[in-house]
Amino acid sequence: MSETTSRFVVSADWVEKQLGTSGFKVVDASWYLPAHKRDAKDEYAAGHLPGAVFFDQDAIADHATGLPHSLPSPEFFAAEVGKLGISETDTIVVYDGMGFFSAPRVWWMLRTMGAKDVYVLDGGLDGWKAEGRALETGTATPTPAVFKPKFRADKVIPFETMREIVDDGSAQIADARGAGRFTGEEAEPRAGMRSGHMPGARSLPATSLSANGRFKDVATLKTMISDAGIDLSKPVVTSCGSGVTAAVIMLALESVGHDDNALYDGSWSEWGSRQDTPVATGLAEAIKA
Repeated sequence: MSETTSRFVVSADWVEKQLGTSGFKVVDASWYLPAHKRDAKDEYAAGHLPGAVFFDQDAIADHATGLPHSLPSPEFFAAEVGKLGISETDTIVVYDGMGFFSAPRVWWMLRTMGAKDVYVLDGGLDGWKAEGRALETGTATPTPAVFKPKFRADKVIPFETMREIVDDGSAQIADARGAGRFTGEEAEPRAGMRSGHMPGARSLPATSLSANGRFKDVATLKTMISDAGIDLSKPVVTSCGSGVTAAVIMLALESVGHDDNALYDGSWSEWGSRQDTPVATGLAEAIKA
């Protein structure tokens, strides 16, 4: 693996060599927006990496929040992931269809719950298929395992803390949504939600951090983060529409050696739907020095 590559991103060649070895687990974390016109479960059944289990981000979630796929309790997470045959001591590779859309969210969840050796497949399932690599069909029936959670609460930001951060500027805010949604020029895909961003936030679209399903090299990531107005010597909180692509920025931050970061799990689904939260529009906050 090249020194310029993220230490959390692994190649299809490497994964192919590890398949079937003891303690090596592969997770299909595909999840799509309606605009993608793709069905993750159907695609999984039609063809997935050999031995891969399907991680349903809508099911393995806290359903009491009223928000989409919120992070569940460590106990619920551990029970569900254990059913998938995964232990916190395993070497785990997570992938999605496109490469770096929903897989980083599950990479972040697993690490936040205590797993240490967690990686994301470069190129995703689309890249794997394009290279003609082996696939399995149907649904996996893994042998249950025990996942012992060690929850890292410092990696998750609840609403009350996010409100304080916006008010006092104690951490930088990196927004992973597209530029049009950040500025407020594009409507939010969820009905009844205001457009714009949290005051003081910086725009760093998750889609810009990869190209053709491949994650950008560490030097490029550093430049992009800096160009977005984010100081890597200070804490960063990531946000997006519903907490999924915010994890792509987390992956980029960790890849360049920044570990003082956390994810605002409610993200814009929570902030933008409330009437008591400040909202900024335009690019002024994004480019202010």
